[in-house]
Amino acid sequence: MNQLPRFIILLFISGFFLVACDIKKEKGLSSVNPENWSKRKVEISAQDSLESGKSYLSIYSQIYSLSEHKTHNLTAMVSMRNTSDQDTIYILKANYYDTHGELVRTYFDHPIYLAPMETTEIIIDEVDVTGGTGSNFIFEWKTPIESPEPLFEGVMNSTVGQQGLSFTTQSRRIK
Repeated sequence: MNQLPRFIILLFISGFFLVACDIKKEKGLSSVNPENWSKRKVEISAQDSLESGKSYLSIYSQIYSLSEHKTHNLTAMVSMRNTSDQDTIYILKANYYDTHGELVRTYFDHPIYLAPMETTEIIIDEVDVTGGTGSNFIFEWKTPIESPEPLFEGVMNSTVGQQGLSFTTQSRRIK
């Protein structure tokens, strides 16, 4: 009989830790580190002679597996690259949309800079399936005139046991 209260207490403590782990997991669904964006914050003068553009990037946080009723979750890395070896470029917005075209999140609300040849990333964790099978990004950017436009790439992957899956997508300028 002495063992029963200990077992109940141990069971209660174990349950508490499991719930705490799930709560922590829910908070970290996407690797959004606001500090990264605040360190890159920049003010752009209206007098700067910059060319504006918009790019579209398809991202897959899930893909179908076996049938339309089973999906496989993926980790997605969105790579934002400055392809100029001389000029700093500016990313004004990085908006993430779900399969239905609904805005999921905006990653920063101010312009950020990328130094020449610099790259920075947005990571969408494997457990974050809010984007679904047809998620995408719209990027708004500015570059100095005659400077190459930025490149946005998506790398999606997943590993389970000894099996791995990975593929890439590239952005397309839409404006």
